Amino acid sequence: MSEATTDSSHLLSHLEDILNSDPQIDEVGFIHPMQFTAFAESSFSGAGTQLEDGSYNSSFWHHEHKLGISTLVLVPLYRAARDAFMDAHKRYVLLSESQVKKDGLLDLDIVESEVMRHSRALVLLSCDFGTAWNSRKLIVSKKKLFPMFMDELILSALVLSYSPKSERAWSHRRWVIKMLAGKCVNLQEIDSKMNYRAWNHRCWLVSYMSNSQVLLELQSSRDWAGLHVADNSCFHYRVVSFELFMYKTALTTSDDREFTAKQGSRWLVR
Repeated sequence: MSEATTDSSHLLSHLEDILNSDPQIDEVGFIHPMQFTAFAESSFSGAGTQLEDGSYNSSFWHHEHKLGISTLVLVPLYRAARDAFMDAHKRYVLLSESQVKKDGLLDLDIVESEVMRHSRALVLLSCDFGTAWNSRKLIVSKKKLFPMFMDELILSALVLSYSPKSERAWSHRRWVIKMLAGKCVNLQEIDSKMNYRAWNHRCWLVSYMSNSQVLLELQSSRDWAGLHVADNSCFHYRVVSFELFMYKTALTTSDDREFTAKQGSRWLVR
């Protein structure tokens, strides 16, 4: 094995380790090498990029569920991901077509795991690699496990974070939704999980709003809470919004404070 191949395999392993270590990564970007120092300094500890000797990895930047990949390593990284995936895919096809029913099942599970791992890295680097997407469809449709379908929604969203016009990613996403709706799970469970993430995002967003905007949020969320009395995420959001509203109110003048606080208490009570 050549030194270049060894280096590219190491890059792929590092990328896959990052993806495995942080399933909440929600955005991927490609960064010019000259920008890595600035990114590392802006993230203070340089999470996910600092090496044992104190220097910074110049290939990957990982911080607060964001992942940056150096444009300098894209070609060797893509080739390593492609070769690793195609090798695993070939072995998966051969094992799937074999008649081995006992020991072969263990081997098949191992190869399936390799296909899923390498195909994830590959579609992030080349979002229109159809064979990689199709292999994931095949394995997920056989397993019919709810967490796997959710992982596919997360992966497609991750691809769309940097390539919003990727037809392959959109097609894969539609396929997952159809599978969920038609075969596998209670859609209310999915709605609940998605609903939690949406309200959690709003909790972050409201911290950037003015007091008048927070009041509007309290009003609109009160209406929603009245129609969805079991939505705990909504009530948590209302508590966060009201606490923020009261904090900002305390910073206003005393003349305005009483009037504004009365408005806020109106919208807190259901």
